[in-house]
Amino acid sequence: LLLMCQSCWKYHNNISVQLWNINFVFPDRPPAPVNVSVMHLRADSATVSWEVPEGDIIIGFSISQQRMDGKMQRFIREVNTTSRSCVLWDLEEETDYIIQVQSIGLYGESQASKRVHFRTLKKTDRLDKARHLQTGEMIIIVVVLLMWAAVIALFCRQYDIIKDNDSSNSKDGGLLRSKVGHL
Repeated sequence: LLLMCQSCWKYHNNISVQLWNINFVFPDRPPAPVNVSVMHLRADSATVSWEVPEGDIIIGFSISQQRMDGKMQRFIREVNTTSRSCVLWDLEEETDYIIQVQSIGLYGESQASKRVHFRTLKKTDRLDKARHLQTGEMIIIVVVLLMWAAVIALFCRQYDIIKDNDSSNSKDGGLLRSKVGHL
């Protein structure tokens, strides 16, 4: 809330009167985040992401996380960040949660986003047992294996060359030694 005051003097019948003009200015609050979604869902964590409509200065976010059974509520508040996602840790397995996100602007917080419901996984679920390899990780593994195969092939080839040279040198070297020995 900004208060703007202006004063001016008016003369009426040779009497000066001070008039005050008071304006109340309510700065615009930032818009509520949209497209709130939960990704990378696990038994004990989840990542919340959202979008903010363009044009407003956003300096942070606030997340309300609540268990559906009402036993626990957590508030996360981050300022001086342009991040549009947050990892929720220490969640309980197979538990229903509701989250809402608010944008923090220069003049306060936005309205809360729509409520988003999600349920954490079991610890025995396949996604928690083994991490799926991403395409980039698979490419790196294949390249490293191919490089090792090339190194082994080069080593074997050099070993054969050295072995062939040693066997032919020992024949020539043996003759030279015997000739030198007789001189």
